[in-house]
Amino acid sequence: MSGNDERMPVTDVHAHLLLPAMHAEVERRAPELVAEAADLERRRNGVPSLQASGAMVGARIPKLTDVSVRLAAMDAQGVDRQWVSVSPNHFYPWAPEGLAVWVAGETNRLVAEHVAQAPDRLTGLGVVPLQHPERIVEYLDDAVLGRGLAGVEISSFAGDVELSDPRLEPFWARAAELGCVVFLHPFGCSLDERLDRFYLSNTVGQPAENAVALSHVIFAGVLDRHPGLKLLAAHGGGYLPFAIGRSDRAWRVRPEAHGCAHEPSSYLRKLWFDTVVHDEAAVRHLVAVAGPERVLLGSDFPFDMGLDDPVGEIRAAGLSEDITDVILGGNAAELLRTRVRT
Repeated sequence: MSGNDERMPVTDVHAHLLLPAMHAEVERRAPELVAEAADLERRRNGVPSLQASGAMVGARIPKLTDVSVRLAAMDAQGVDRQWVSVSPNHFYPWAPEGLAVWVAGETNRLVAEHVAQAPDRLTGLGVVPLQHPERIVEYLDDAVLGRGLAGVEISSFAGDVELSDPRLEPFWARAAELGCVVFLHPFGCSLDERLDRFYLSNTVGQPAENAVALSHVIFAGVLDRHPGLKLLAAHGGGYLPFAIGRSDRAWRVRPEAHGCAHEPSSYLRKLWFDTVVHDEAAVRHLVAVAGPERVLLGSDFPFDMGLDDPVGEIRAAGLSEDITDVILGGNAAELLRTRVRT
């Protein structure tokens, strides 16, 4: 750990891992499905963005795969601990059941192996086969109880499964029971070709997907039924925290928007958000609407749309020293304090 051991460790809750060998095996097992998924990505992103992303990721492979390179980068950023989750391209939401459950088990194993190389610096998050709800609890248990991971990363939707889907009720219940983290990180946006230029697939698509997914959770009453759920949203929750008044208005005047017990804005204080918002004013707004205890340092390490100096950006946001300290590390420690440990 860097710095003064008396302070709370600076913790980045949004950092990624790439699994090239596992992806190669997915390609070997399902070449036609991989090709179809690649075609969808071309339609969603556009060829120029895919080419730029390929070059960017290629240059950052060491940071995405090598623990020693990761730790050196963390030291340079002033980060003591990372929560490591796979790059969302490893979700494979199109995978049939047999392949999907193999991917989940293999991902959980490989994440656990990666973080075990530096257990005092790294905390792992696994995955579940979101598009196969009947198998999700099994692989949540595999991640948390079987591999000792802190929770799982999920996408904003997978196939026909939205986060309001009643088939996810056992998953939400089990996650709350385990006290584990569920990290919401979208992959892809269903607006498809409308976002295929100017990198809109990321700059607009990711915040939109976060807002849609969180709205499904809120309006469906998931947080009413599972108040102990620890749901952490990437990218500051996308657009939702910044347009939540419109959701409140719908809840007040539209009968079909009344599936939750309270105004939607009240649930922002039952969720957690990272700081990957690229705007000091947005960080201050998150603190105002969600509460300082619900905002956690994130960087999206090591991708180009992440924060190069995540700690510096929070220190420059004009927050009090106490709030800055809990965002940099205290909230992350508290979120993990009550989780079930193996």
